[in-house]
Amino acid sequence: MGSIVMEPDDIALYVYRHSPTENQSEICMSLAKISSRGIFLGDNPFQYAVPRLLAQISLSSGLTLYLSNLLKPYGQPTMVSQALAGLLLGPSGFGHFGGHVSTLFPVKGLIILDTLSMFGYMLTFFLIGVQIDPSIVKRIGRREFTVGLSAVALAMSLSIPCAVSLMGKFIESDPRLAHSLPFVATVSSVLAFPMVAHYVTELNMVNSDFGRIALSASVISNITSFCIITSLMLSHEPTTNKLKNARTIVCGLAVALASLLVIRPFFSWHIRNIPEGQPLKQTFVCMVFLGVLFAGFFSHASGLSIFYGPLLFGIAIPPGLPLGSAMMEKLGLITSGLFMPLYFAKTGLVINIYSVKLTHYLVVQLVILVAFTGKFVGALLSSIYFKVPTSDAISIGLALNSQGILELGMFKNMSSKRAINNESFFVLYISMIMVTATITPIIRYFYDPSKRYTINRGMAVLDKRIDSELLVLACVHNQENLPSIINLLEAFNPTRKSPLVIYALHLIELVGRADPLLIPHKLNKAISSKATTSKSIVNAFIQLQERYGREPASVFPFTAISPYPTMHYEVCAMAHDKRVSLVIVPYHKRFGVGGNFITQPNKKGIEVTNENILKTSVCSVAIIVDRGLLGNNMRPVLKNWSRYRVAVLFLGGDDDREALALGARMAHHPNIDLTIVRVHTHGHNISDAFFDSDTYYEETEMDNELMSEFRLRMAGNNRVAYMEDVATDGDGTIEVIQSMEDEYELMIVGRRHNKRSPLLVGLERDEETQLGVIGDILSSVDFNGNSSILVVQQYVDVLPTGKQT
Repeated sequence: MGSIVMEPDDIALYVYRHSPTENQSEICMSLAKISSRGIFLGDNPFQYAVPRLLAQISLSSGLTLYLSNLLKPYGQPTMVSQALAGLLLGPSGFGHFGGHVSTLFPVKGLIILDTLSMFGYMLTFFLIGVQIDPSIVKRIGRREFTVGLSAVALAMSLSIPCAVSLMGKFIESDPRLAHSLPFVATVSSVLAFPMVAHYVTELNMVNSDFGRIALSASVISNITSFCIITSLMLSHEPTTNKLKNARTIVCGLAVALASLLVIRPFFSWHIRNIPEGQPLKQTFVCMVFLGVLFAGFFSHASGLSIFYGPLLFGIAIPPGLPLGSAMMEKLGLITSGLFMPLYFAKTGLVINIYSVKLTHYLVVQLVILVAFTGKFVGALLSSIYFKVPTSDAISIGLALNSQGILELGMFKNMSSKRAINNESFFVLYISMIMVTATITPIIRYFYDPSKRYTINRGMAVLDKRIDSELLVLACVHNQENLPSIINLLEAFNPTRKSPLVIYALHLIELVGRADPLLIPHKLNKAISSKATTSKSIVNAFIQLQERYGREPASVFPFTAISPYPTMHYEVCAMAHDKRVSLVIVPYHKRFGVGGNFITQPNKKGIEVTNENILKTSVCSVAIIVDRGLLGNNMRPVLKNWSRYRVAVLFLGGDDDREALALGARMAHHPNIDLTIVRVHTHGHNISDAFFDSDTYYEETEMDNELMSEFRLRMAGNNRVAYMEDVATDGDGTIEVIQSMEDEYELMIVGRRHNKRSPLLVGLERDEETQLGVIGDILSSVDFNGNSSILVVQQYVDVLPTGKQT
């Protein structure tokens, strides 16, 4: 059951190919040749251990980085570039055309190379374990169980008979190949949950519908696969070793139980006792790292694979903040960027695809293809049976065929046990690269997140009556976002006649775990241990509800833990499920008094999330820009302002009409003075060359109709004012904006306007920004006011391509 990647057979094969005169039973190293004196003193650096190792790491990591950037436009996972780099560094690539392999990777350097690469191999599995949440088992239902079992069962039902039928044709000409085929069929039919989780996470699809099903189904497949592979390996062992292997299995079960019942509770207890907001102590992090090393030692000493202990030790660590994310941050880059390229380079040294006969390649590849087809069809049909959309069912079947370093280790283990011959191992390695590289673009093609949300027409604030219930989704990234968002919600004037339903969503970056989480919080219960960082944020919204009462302001807090590139899916899914009319998100930049920028954590991630929400939202979106006055005051608007001035800057268009609807909600607040500032071109002759006259006049007619209705409704409200300004071009519009400096505490504007409107002449930009043309002007450092800005985008239909109409 043990695993040594550089097996004696591999060393013998490598020596025979590159140094046929050297002794294959011993590798001698000179203690005097550790550090080189330098080329100017006549030393060849490749004859010395330290400079040679540095060159090996540099070459393998550099080539991997180059291939990764080359394949980045195609969205290929890291494993593909690492495996390709290893293949190219060996006799299958550059080594086939020159003698650099024996120079850069001499036999006497294999011990250091093997040791360091195995160290990285062990750390990789530890980090994979850190990202796995054992609670995923609780989410396995009948659908996931059936999908996972069907994939493995059908694959074996098709591939093993195929392998057996081909055995008869090669049993005499090549007995080793013939006996390898059933084992090739078996290892190609099984799959590993850690690799599926790692693959789906790398594709940023872990919180998609198909990603969740694939993760849960792969757990069942993994358990089934483990039982099959273990039984197969035991049956292939000599009778005298079976008792020893049984002891090894018992030892493995003991390690699993210790991880679950001792190590995980200890880590959970320690994390609970860390004061909120304080970082982990370096001594504790070092202790965890030492635990990884001991787990690897214990596993290897017990006859288990060297990755087994570190993998379970990683699973025992509570995923996410603070410990899981800390380990990913400290070990992730060096492991994937330095150690793993070295591991694949070392593996590639013994792989020579030119030594594989074409007939043998086709036979082994046929068995592998039949097994992959079985997994795909089994997952596809069972998914469709449970009414999973066809595109998602295809993606599930493809994702379950992904492979990685765990499968590679299994191939090596099979090879060391003489269950498969060298040719079969070579083909399995090539197939692992080809299959993973092929299924990735297909999954990306079928993956269309916009189909998750049924188009709900009318989900905009403008479509609701002022005295009707308003459902809002308020997104918060950190505590600094709270004052501006809480005050904005209070400005909506929640009353019994116009109640406000608030879904508060605390967004946390997914770090140190594989699966995203959506955690609901009950107001009368303690915060979940998985979202302790949300406690202060949830309490702020609870206090809001207590000030107004549950009927005027109902609060439903949640925490979403997700990677930034796909965080908008969680937001859009909740907006769709709860049928909210408005999503409020904080701007990725914060401003202090005077318009100075304040550095905000995770600025780039928040920016990406906001951009994606604007593109895919199923309701209207409002971006709140905190410029000091509204955000720096922690007390609610009602108690802090006797006269809180709000302005709606109205240039016309869908988004400005939505902004006006939000202003109308605030108009009846007893402490708010609302001013509507309308800018138009009436009374001036504007050339039709600036705009499509039909569209422009149609939009203007809609603007006039809405404005007349608004003024009629607000008649008699002495806290609402209406002003008109005339401008002929963009310069005139800027003059109007400058006249509003320091006049208002909050300014509400639409994000998009008719680009050919004369009011924007000279202000157009090539790319559409998050805040739009007017929002960018108001939030720039050139705008001297301290007004906070609310930029509104009205809900529009989402096309299948993700574009907006």
